[in-house]
Amino acid sequence: MIVGLAGLCLICALVPTVMFAVNLSYYRAPSATLDQALPAVSVLIPARNEAAGIGDAVRAVLASRGVEFEVVVMDDGSTDGTDALVLAIAEDDPRVRLERAPVLPAGWNGKQHACWALAQTARNPILCFVDADVTLGPEVVARMAQFLESGKNGLVSGFPQQVTRTFLEWMLLPLIHFVLLGFLPLKQMRSGTDPSFAAGCGQFIMVRKEDYFACGGHSEIKLTMHDGLLLPRLFRAAGFRTDLADITALASCRMYTSASQVWSGLAKNATEGLASRSRIVPVTLMLLLGQVLPFAIAALLLPSLALLFLLSSAATMSAGAAAIIALVLLAVVAAWLPRWLGVARFRQNWRSALLHPLGILLLLSVQWYALFRKMRGGAVSWRGRAYTGD
Repeated sequence: MIVGLAGLCLICALVPTVMFAVNLSYYRAPSATLDQALPAVSVLIPARNEAAGIGDAVRAVLASRGVEFEVVVMDDGSTDGTDALVLAIAEDDPRVRLERAPVLPAGWNGKQHACWALAQTARNPILCFVDADVTLGPEVVARMAQFLESGKNGLVSGFPQQVTRTFLEWMLLPLIHFVLLGFLPLKQMRSGTDPSFAAGCGQFIMVRKEDYFACGGHSEIKLTMHDGLLLPRLFRAAGFRTDLADITALASCRMYTSASQVWSGLAKNATEGLASRSRIVPVTLMLLLGQVLPFAIAALLLPSLALLFLLSSAATMSAGAAAIIALVLLAVVAAWLPRWLGVARFRQNWRSALLHPLGILLLLSVQWYALFRKMRGGAVSWRGRAYTGD
C-alpha cells in the first residue's frame, strides 16, 4: 500500500514539474528589438489611497521610452492626498492627467469601475492598465505594445517581479508562478481562444481600445475581484487572442506589505480561481499528494528505511523498501525542482522554495478559508469597501 501511495505521489509531483519545465520555453520576455511603428499608449492607473507609492509609480511611467504615451490616474475617492501628489506631477508634465472616479454604483467592484471609467477618458488606441503599486521599467510599455501588435492579440499581460519582504509575502507570492506555469499549458493557450486557457495578471494588462469596448471590458466583469483572470477570459470568449509575457526584469510590484494584507488580498478573489467549487477538491488532492505528502513520507519513513539499508546488504533488502525509497526521493525532487527553477528565473526568495510544502499548506488554507466565507455569505473588505459574496 505504501509503495502504491508513493507512486501516486510521484505522478502528482511530476505533472506540474513537467508542465513547468515545458512552459519555461514559451514564457519569455517581450522582444527588446522595436522593429515597427507603435500606436500611442494610454497608461491607466486606478488609485484609491495610494499616497505612499503613487508618485514613484507615475514618475516611473514618465521615464518610458520607445513609444508615445499619456498617463491617466483615476482617483477613486482617496482620503490620503493621492490626488494632490498626482496634480503636482501633472503641473510639470502635460503627459499626466488626474481624473476623478464617479460615485461607485451598486453592483460594481471599485477597481473594475475605476478601470472602466479610465478607459472612457483614454485618448490613445492602446490601453495599458497598471496597478498603482507597480513600478514600470523604461522599456516595458513599448516592448509590450509591440508584443500586442506583433502577436495579433486583443490582450497581453505580464507578471512583474514580486517584491517580498515579510514571511507570508515570500512564502505565498512566489507560488503564483508555480501555479501558472505548473498547470496552464501555454502552447495550447496560444493556439486558440478557448476561455478555459485564460490567464493574466491584473497588475499589468494591455489591450487594444477597440477590442476592449467590443467585448465590454471591465463593465462585463464589474462584480469580480479578479480581473487578471476574468478579463482575459472575457476577451477569449469574444474571439480575441490573449497572451502572457515574462516582465520580471522589466517591472516590479510590492503587492502587499503585511501578513494580514497577504491573507486578505489572496483570499478576496480565490473563489474565482483555485477555490471555485469545481476546482478546489481536485486541486487540493493533487497538491497534497504531489507537493506535501512526499516530504512527510520522507521525514517519517526514510530514516528507518535508511537504517534498514545500512544493516542489510542491497541483495537482502526488500524490493518494497527499495521501491519506497526510490519513489519518495524522486517525488521530493520533482516537487522541489520547479521552485528552485523559479528562484533562479524569477528572482524569488530561496526560503520559499526551501519551505515549499509549508507554502502549499498555507496556500490551500487561504483557498478553503475563501470558499467557506463565500458559502456563508461573508463580505470581502478591500480598500475600505465591503463586497458581499454570493
